[in-house]
Amino acid sequence: MNQIQAPKSIPYNKSRYLFLAGSIEMGAAERWQDLAVRELKNSVWTLLNPRRDDWDSSWEQSVDSPKFVEQVSWELEAMERAEYIFMYFDKNTKSPITLLELGLWANNKGNVPSKLIVVCPEGFWRKGNVDVVCERYNIKRFNSITDAMRFFRDF
Repeated sequence: MNQIQAPKSIPYNKSRYLFLAGSIEMGAAERWQDLAVRELKNSVWTLLNPRRDDWDSSWEQSVDSPKFVEQVSWELEAMERAEYIFMYFDKNTKSPITLLELGLWANNKGNVPSKLIVVCPEGFWRKGNVDVVCERYNIKRFNSITDAMRFFRDF
């Protein structure tokens, strides 16, 4: 397993990329990405992790803010390049960007199987919406991060 964190460059090679999408909301979300890294330490995957060590919450969320644009652009490219997108909804967050990303990737090219794998636990404020979207677009769902990581370890 390798890991590439935002905003580091993503090489064009034969790596199997897995993007870690989901709740971050600094201070509210658990650091679930660390669990994913531990669970997949002996796997074939290169994890694309948007959680960056140098994030500064004072950056303006604007197209005119170079650091913010760099982050969002990195995430979009990483999702496009990933073989799978693992998406986790922390029940202690609202996760508006994760919901946006679910909508962006749910209906991935019609009949092509979705590249999304979702964990949305009981207690997430929009679990019903997430479950209906996953059901409609045949998106694999798991009850826990550990269960989902087992799916990825089996490759």
